[in-house]
Amino acid sequence: MSSIELWSSDERTLAEARQFNRVLDWAPRLRIGNRFGLMLAQCLLRFSQIGRSYKLARKGIGVEHRRIYSESSHVSIRILRPFGVTAGVVLDIHGGGWIVGNTLMNDALNSAMISACSIAVVSVEYRLAVQIPLEELINDCLAAARWLLSDGLPEYRDLPIFIIGESAGAHLAAATLLQLKRWPTLLRRVQGVVLYYGVYDLAGTTSVRQADSDTLILDGPGIVEAFHKLTPGLNDAERKEPPLSPLYGDFHDFPPALMFVGKLDPLQDDTIQMAERWQMASDVEAYLVPEAPHGFIHFPTRMASQVLEHSYKWIRKRIERPNIY
Repeated sequence: MSSIELWSSDERTLAEARQFNRVLDWAPRLRIGNRFGLMLAQCLLRFSQIGRSYKLARKGIGVEHRRIYSESSHVSIRILRPFGVTAGVVLDIHGGGWIVGNTLMNDALNSAMISACSIAVVSVEYRLAVQIPLEELINDCLAAARWLLSDGLPEYRDLPIFIIGESAGAHLAAATLLQLKRWPTLLRRVQGVVLYYGVYDLAGTTSVRQADSDTLILDGPGIVEAFHKLTPGLNDAERKEPPLSPLYGDFHDFPPALMFVGKLDPLQDDTIQMAERWQMASDVEAYLVPEAPHGFIHFPTRMASQVLEHSYKWIRKRIERPNIY
């Protein structure tokens, strides 16, 4: 296939997405410079997560917390296990602009994926910017990945392993894979990667630099400035250095990937260019989703459900036929 294809949607699905976008237009945009807003968002997130483990247990999902240690990082992880047969394991790296979020924020997505794919999910509680350099966030994710791929869960030793990330989590997932090239045996254990609307160039791709105030979810005109705040003291040439900007890394020996980005997302060039470069080394499916802004897989729309179901099928295919790349 070409580097990226337009996701096919019927008119009912598109109309529903447009209606939902009109509601989103009234919502505040994520701004990294607004510290009070970020603290409030994190507090509200944690409040909304009270009793989450109990709710997961009612769905037949067990919850376990661990802290793992490496020479460069100490990081907490949260493991979701199906009560039945486990066919694979996913390393989940949450989004939130590197500045908000935690291991619980993808519970709805992960519980649905557990049900659809019979997998266990290991979520990374990486430290948050802006006080912590982005390189340290990458180290946290790398520590979790190395632990998992080095049989950190020996009961799942022979199962296929996948890495999933969205937004900032997709950036961290791609950066982690580049770092894993130092351990090729571990990298080869990754059977597939699913990335949703990632950030891959911290100097700003063309679509980022052209983003206007009509952008949904994200503060379009402030994205480049946000990159500068996250990487103080660096110039654009230094921001483009991998793994900080995964787009410019070496994708040789990378696993297959599935990528999605919305046509209304200012980060669309990041995914398009990432798919083009990744495809030179491995199999890539990449889709541009119409009427979809940033973060759309979290929305209660038919579009989100259809995209997620495609992701589940993609994962199940690789569980059934491991080592196919």
